[in-house]
Amino acid sequence: MIKIMSKSHIYKLKVFVEDVDFGRVFYSRYLQYIERARTELIYSRLGLTLTQLMNEYDIMFVVRSCNIKYLKSASFEDNLSVETTVLKKTNVRLNLLQEVKRGAETLVYAEVELAVVDRSGSIKKLSKDIFGKI
Repeated sequence: MIKIMSKSHIYKLKVFVEDVDFGRVFYSRYLQYIERARTELIYSRLGLTLTQLMNEYDIMFVVRSCNIKYLKSASFEDNLSVETTVLKKTNVRLNLLQEVKRGAETLVYAEVELAVVDRSGSIKKLSKDIFGKI
């Protein structure tokens, strides 16, 4: 079963001095920003922490692939948002579009595919309840 989704999740953040190199956000920080946004998406949609998902449902979301495109740099003290949209979901995989924005301007976008696995790393299907909430 595949569903195309459209409702986005917004995660807001501010660029700190630890994020920058020569006044611009260092490229690897964007990966951290989008990771935080995915974690917040899980909290928001499921009402569960990642620890609860692992301990109570034996579910973890792992990055299977990430294709990132850098368009423009953010700077120290910029207010940013990460907009995460679920493009496609199946019982074992999520495909996301994540855009790092400064206002309406997209600075970075990433297409991220997540696999659903159990503690041993084996593919695991999402329950109907969790699938419906994502």
